[in-house]
Amino acid sequence: MELIWLLRGLVPGYRTIGNFRKDNRNALKAANRDFVMLARDLDLLGGDLVAIDGAFFHGDASKASIVTRKRLAEQLAALERDIEAYGAALEANDAAEETKPQPKEPPGPGIAEKLTALLEKRARAKADLAKLEDSGETQLSRTDGDARLLTKNGQSVAGYNVQIAVDDRHKLIVASEVVNDGNDNGQLHAMALAAKQALGVETLRALADVGYYNGETLKACETDAIVAYVPQANRNKRLAAQGRFTLEVFVHDATADVYRCPAGAILRPMKGYKRDATGKLQVRYASLRSVCKVCPLRRRCLAAKAHRRDIYRWVHEDVIERHRARMTQADALMRRRGALAEHPFGTLKCRAGYRHFLLRGFDKVRGEWGLMALCYNFTRVLNILGLDRFMAYLAKRHLNWAILLLNTVVVVAGRLRTGRPRLQVKISQNAAAIRPAFNYAL
Repeated sequence: MELIWLLRGLVPGYRTIGNFRKDNRNALKAANRDFVMLARDLDLLGGDLVAIDGAFFHGDASKASIVTRKRLAEQLAALERDIEAYGAALEANDAAEETKPQPKEPPGPGIAEKLTALLEKRARAKADLAKLEDSGETQLSRTDGDARLLTKNGQSVAGYNVQIAVDDRHKLIVASEVVNDGNDNGQLHAMALAAKQALGVETLRALADVGYYNGETLKACETDAIVAYVPQANRNKRLAAQGRFTLEVFVHDATADVYRCPAGAILRPMKGYKRDATGKLQVRYASLRSVCKVCPLRRRCLAAKAHRRDIYRWVHEDVIERHRARMTQADALMRRRGALAEHPFGTLKCRAGYRHFLLRGFDKVRGEWGLMALCYNFTRVLNILGLDRFMAYLAKRHLNWAILLLNTVVVVAGRLRTGRPRLQVKISQNAAAIRPAFNYAL
């Protein structure tokens, strides 16, 4: 209240707040990192287990403002058809004018003007397509250059994908990032490593949903002492539907480096490597045609025109096998994951009503998210400790700026309490109620 009185009720405008988030992106990121260290000092972080998840947030761009190569190609084809039709109409009009008298009054915008507009649209579409080809991107946003069409479960959002790592003790955000990739497939290692560094631990367990499953990121996590738990999607439904043996029934003998099929036959490694569509090197293991030809289980193993069974094994498949063994005992952890990772997003989206970025571009959007993540963590800590204990801690450990923060905390917490009634903070009624604890700490 004192600060409001000193400022004579002056409040920042939208542009001031927008510029603050834009200009202080790095400072807000550092503030989040420092706040995590503060939470560590307060013993509010477990430091052993984090849950990683992502959520789509709307950007300051519409779906219509974002185009893809396919959409541009369809648009160009439609424009070409319209231009051809108008060209034929112009020729027909020219022929008709030779036989009919001119109208007494000049007509309104006719075919020629419409044709000119179509030619301009075609030029813009070709320019957009050229930009996509030069940039190597798959999408082009005419409003927010970094926003993308993100699709999940049949629903599309024009915006950004926010990634977070949440500590399991009090559901505090220990690491976060804003990306524009709608696929979480490659985000696991980067987020887990950021969380591990923020927590300052030697090893870390990381939980994520099936969308994060990726062999290469699992290998990177293992290299950096991160034990990942990610369920694997069932990729053998087609074989199972056909009544054929899936890959799981073929057992790899690491000592002999061979596979054994359900009938006991051996599949040996072939020379050389094959690189799959994702760039991973694989070894091909193959059975003998003569063995498969007389095998009593042939119909359950091979397609009608196949002569032998082939299995492709990633050169680092041992990482996948260790992970698969861990997942057999991870049912409880997987149930816990949802309760941890969804809490911050549920609080921000449903309780605080924050679903839409107001700024444009990575720099500004990341600054905006940094401020929201800091507000979530700050509010969460105040709800856990209470403002009196928090201020007493600051007075003991950070005396230089605790006094300055005293009034700021009261104002910010009061704003949260009055401006967002459903996101309440348990605080004292005024600054006078706080000062006894503050003075006692001094």
